[in-house]
Amino acid sequence: MLTSYRTLAGTFGTLVFTLFLAPNASAGCGGIGQPLPSHSSWHSQLGNAQLVPASLLMVSDGEAGIVGFWHVKFVSKGSEGIPDGTEIDAGYSQWHSDGTEIMNSGGRSPITGDYCLGVWEQVGADTYKLNHFGASWNATGSELVGPGRIQEEVTLASDKKFFSGTFTINQYSESGTLLAHIQGMVTATRIDVNTTASSVF
Repeated sequence: MLTSYRTLAGTFGTLVFTLFLAPNASAGCGGIGQPLPSHSSWHSQLGNAQLVPASLLMVSDGEAGIVGFWHVKFVSKGSEGIPDGTEIDAGYSQWHSDGTEIMNSGGRSPITGDYCLGVWEQVGADTYKLNHFGASWNATGSELVGPGRIQEEVTLASDKKFFSGTFTINQYSESGTLLAHIQGMVTATRIDVNTTASSVF
């Protein structure tokens, strides 16, 4: 049993070492946190590299305000054949401090592809651009249709609890043919540890 614990600690230590290899690199999202407890078996045996203690960090005031968990809604505006005001999709997205984003689409069945991934950058004081792709399947989940691309440009409210802006969705075939184009307005409300279920309906 002792050997198993040592093996597990060594494996975990190697993972932590890999993540924090550079001695002067900051591993956090900004701000100052409390270091994780150290363990004697985490020491590296590779060269002169040293394990840098990991920290649990809170987002600081200097961090991009878009980082967090959001309830998002997409409403058509100016889309050919779709009345303005039609809800296209709604779901949950997370914007991460490393410039990546993930969305769980509530308007799509899992069998058609309801998770997609994006990257974002800050382009103004409270303005952000998102470039986002997902693999779309047909209604039965038996055939890959092709990549769907969502682009957003959004502005964060001064209280950091809402954002709104424009979106476009372009659905392509696997050969690159544009199959559909939708555009409109996207809005989002921040979800935090005190958010109740009633607020996301």
